[in-house]
Amino acid sequence: MATVAVGNANEMTGGATSAKTRLAFSLVTTLFFMFGFITCLNDILVPHLKTLFDLTYAQASLVQFCFFGAYFLVSLPAGSVVSKLGYKGAAIAGILITGIGCLLFYPAAEVRSYALFLFGLFVLASGVTIIQVAVNPYIAMLGPQETSSVRLTLAQAFNSLGTTIAPMLGAWLILEGSVKTAAELQSMGADDLLAYRVAQASSVQLPYLGLALALFILAGITGLLKLPRIKTEDTTSMFSLGGVLSNRRLMLGALAIFSYVGAEVAIGSYLINFLGLNEVWAMPAATAGSYVALYWGGAMIGRFVGSAVMKKLAPTSVLSFNAGVAAVLVIIAMVMTGGVSAWAILAVGLFNSIMFPTIFTLAIDGLGEKTPQGSAVLCMAIVGGAIIPLLQGLIADRTGLHVSMVLPVVCYAYIAFYGRAVKAPVVIR
Repeated sequence: MATVAVGNANEMTGGATSAKTRLAFSLVTTLFFMFGFITCLNDILVPHLKTLFDLTYAQASLVQFCFFGAYFLVSLPAGSVVSKLGYKGAAIAGILITGIGCLLFYPAAEVRSYALFLFGLFVLASGVTIIQVAVNPYIAMLGPQETSSVRLTLAQAFNSLGTTIAPMLGAWLILEGSVKTAAELQSMGADDLLAYRVAQASSVQLPYLGLALALFILAGITGLLKLPRIKTEDTTSMFSLGGVLSNRRLMLGALAIFSYVGAEVAIGSYLINFLGLNEVWAMPAATAGSYVALYWGGAMIGRFVGSAVMKKLAPTSVLSFNAGVAAVLVIIAMVMTGGVSAWAILAVGLFNSIMFPTIFTLAIDGLGEKTPQGSAVLCMAIVGGAIIPLLQGLIADRTGLHVSMVLPVVCYAYIAFYGRAVKAPVVIR
């Protein structure tokens, strides 16, 4: 992660007009929307590729493993990219890499190779990681420093908008009329089965080609715009992290980030399959995909509600409450059936909303000049989105999807503990 010199955008661009600043902010919020959209399309890909390649839950979870594994592997190198290329160069590089990852879906579908799909996802996610490392500090540059939090909240809202729209659009473009049951597949002849799998594979080509085109256009626009320059310094090599790894507050927070991202992604990944269970809603995949938008839309609404609530209540108390309620809702989804089970699991999204920013803020509180290193550790902890879904998939393959939900319960229970355990900041000297 690179440190940044934050100041007024107009000053740092030699008198750039407010119109240009607004245009730059519009570009950045568009990027937030795009990588939120791309990330949530994974929730559509998991059940789609599971059917296409006749995968187990654990094998299907490799979609999230490759995507979120990139955060762990690329976060530190991304900081170096930002320090060497600057914000603009790093942003363009990240956008182009993301676009190339999207293009790889076309040959993956042509040859029907799950391994190539996974490689494309890793490339795509590497680009998204670089974009995030570059864009997050840049938001603070687009105006007065005292209003930087307002801009970041608005940008995050556009990210949540992307995560809400993606499942609905993805279900319509990719899942509509494409998913058959295991019994239906077994009853098909060899030729019909081959034709079906070809059609399934090709359904991802157009959406991801469209995404690639949109990303390349964004890269071109970014290259043409005169954006404020950010002074950066690479401070997060692997050798510089030792000073913060001994900080209990930070490391507990890293485990909380790991648990939160893992639980949120695991539920989202298996939500379509869960709603399709006979004892829940027995819902077709395309219809269930639209309901995934409610899960992520709840997080968007909860983000605004939570920010208002935390002006009056301690963030640690709100975090523990939300995590506790999320754990209870998942338990209800596990032990109940029908609509009660379905609505309980969908409601978890509402209580996920404030967890990431609250945990992140609590974890780096008191780090002082070591904050960049602490931020890098927390960014690497996003790898929970790769590990937890894989573990849940292994459990689901052996015991069923209902029982496998015990893993998110454990994750939320730990987050509730973290909110109670972390009070006063611990300052590293």
